[in-house]
Amino acid sequence: MTTADATSAQLVPDRPGTVVEAPASDLPTVRREGRATQWRRRGIRLTSVLAAVGLWQLLTANDIRLFLRFDTLPTVTEVAATLVNRIGGQEYWLDLGQSLIRILTGFGLAAAVGVVTGIMLGRSKVFSDVFGPLTELARPIPAIAMVPVAILLFPTDEAGIVFITFLAAYFPIMVSTRHAVRALPTIWEDSVRTLGGNRWDVLGRVVLPGILPGLFGGLSVGMGVAWICVISAEMISGQLGVGYRTWQAYTVLNYADVFVGIITIGVLGFATAAAVELIGRRATRWLPRGEENGR
Repeated sequence: MTTADATSAQLVPDRPGTVVEAPASDLPTVRREGRATQWRRRGIRLTSVLAAVGLWQLLTANDIRLFLRFDTLPTVTEVAATLVNRIGGQEYWLDLGQSLIRILTGFGLAAAVGVVTGIMLGRSKVFSDVFGPLTELARPIPAIAMVPVAILLFPTDEAGIVFITFLAAYFPIMVSTRHAVRALPTIWEDSVRTLGGNRWDVLGRVVLPGILPGLFGGLSVGMGVAWICVISAEMISGQLGVGYRTWQAYTVLNYADVFVGIITIGVLGFATAAAVELIGRRATRWLPRGEENGR
């Protein structure tokens, strides 16, 4: 390669973990191929969803009864009509807003407390000896099993539901943070201290950046578990919310409304998990993304 070619050459991804040299003149072609691949994969994903919806309509509209009783389920068109009707009413949006307030409050508290206690468990032997056994004893208990305790402990159902949501998200976040802290190479901390850094420098320059990949993995898991528990808590003791309305629809045998609730829960869970993942990607953009870019 001549000096001019070397100047115009740039590194482009070849496969996960490797790069190859490509002339700068080829970069527009590489970008076009990358965009075409992305659109093709999006098309495949959309097709798979539409195929599942079409199969649902086929089985329910024709009252198919094999091993499963599809003839008892509402059709796609019935659910779609109910969804449009619900969206046009105020009650649907009140329920949606109430569930979002609960999940964001409980998850936000769990994220703050989970990160702090996870770092302390990973770095302080005294704190780990005192607080660690308590977390390990409480962690196997399903958060939804604490609903009776929340009803007795808190003066309002609203505070109890937020507490259940907090518990559900706290443990995945705390555990992932603790493991991420303990997995940090000690040479990183030694390097900062050798250069004259104190414990706050270690925390800000080593611990917090180093645990971000593991932390956001725990946040993603915590968000999913939190949705499971907030919906369950709303079904048991809620007054408003998507879970409460879905259970009410089931008690009056309004199955189309039940599926509206299920779909709403799925969309909310997907949107919030995607938001956590997007924030995580932004916060860890300095990491190599070769494998993820190929997904």
